[in-house]
Amino acid sequence: MKGNLLVGQSGGPTSVINASLAGVYKAAVDIGIETVYGMRYGIDGFIKGKYIDMSDYIKSDLDVELLKRTPSSFLGSCRYKLPALDTDSNDYEIIFNRLNELNIKYVLYIGGNDSMDTIQKLSEYGKRIGSDIAFVGVPKTIDNDLAATDHTPGFGSAAKYIATSVKEIIRDSKVYDIKSVTIVEIMGRNAGWLTAAAALSEGEDSTGPDMIYLPEKSFDTNKFLDRVNALADERHNIIIAVSEGIKSADGSYICDGLDGTKGVDIFGHTMLGGTALTLSGLVGSELGLKSRGIVLSTLQRSAAHIPSGCDVSEAFSAGAAGVKAAVDGMTGIMITFERVSDTPYLMKTGTADINKIANEERLVPSDWILENGLLKKDEITRYIKPLIEGELAPIMTNGLPRHLVIER
Repeated sequence: MKGNLLVGQSGGPTSVINASLAGVYKAAVDIGIETVYGMRYGIDGFIKGKYIDMSDYIKSDLDVELLKRTPSSFLGSCRYKLPALDTDSNDYEIIFNRLNELNIKYVLYIGGNDSMDTIQKLSEYGKRIGSDIAFVGVPKTIDNDLAATDHTPGFGSAAKYIATSVKEIIRDSKVYDIKSVTIVEIMGRNAGWLTAAAALSEGEDSTGPDMIYLPEKSFDTNKFLDRVNALADERHNIIIAVSEGIKSADGSYICDGLDGTKGVDIFGHTMLGGTALTLSGLVGSELGLKSRGIVLSTLQRSAAHIPSGCDVSEAFSAGAAGVKAAVDGMTGIMITFERVSDTPYLMKTGTADINKIANEERLVPSDWILENGLLKKDEITRYIKPLIEGELAPIMTNGLPRHLVIER
């Protein structure tokens, strides 16, 4: 091959982001790329001169298998926003000088929406200076909100964990013969895909949640309390799944009820959390019912002990497809998934122009949602169910899962 490859991971991790990294590494080695470098802590770390030769850590097929089963981001991550191209070129000059020093011709960045913003800017800067380096995005996000793709690696495993956890919470709620309300908070920010996955907990041995609230439509607290009160007349135990990002009609997050203020990250996103606790407090104070809020938090993205086999396989294939696209001379693109059929489930990889993806947000279709943000279950079940199928057993050592790690 004519040059080396650099790969990085960015944004919040998933339980299969390292499967994509394994796919990148394996494909690069198989086609003869001499050195595969890894950014330490994403593009921010690379700007600071932090990178590794991945062959120092992946020495066998067993290491590849361990990497596929390792949660979080093996290389470390960041939330770093590159400046606008026309305002400050310092970061770009550092990045491209270092790329040239390392003879890197292919750059792959595994991440979500903000990471695709990075790929967009790097590819555009490369074009401006006449660089022949290829920049390719490999999708990753449990939120499943990237445009131009049927779904994203990480979503299927998070959905499997959520559906499993909600099913177990339902069983636990029925232990005592007293009226109770349990509210489960699920990640996803402005997109309700993950919260909708709670619907998959319904089956012949489980009632599923009584209510599922998505953030795509405004949330009315009074209607919510009325609905809970009515259900309490019909049954002992009420289970409700809510998105962390549900908002009232005026655009304020329900979780703002905790302290009225929320911080923002470097990309300007409001830091969410506490919706279930806010609503649980309201149920207790306004209705006098025993109520509990459960926040699944980072467990949704780190539960590599119960991944979707489909998700792991697709994440690996997305990484490999990214290498092929880069070597074939494509740049400024992201790898996508294109669904061929639901039954049997068939998927193929494709590519999309990064300009149609960066800073866009794909939400749950409005016709899948009822008034007040409540979910219609049939469509979402058809869409998600294939993505949670299959398992990948951990490699166990002394009774616990074994992971591949870089020691600090």
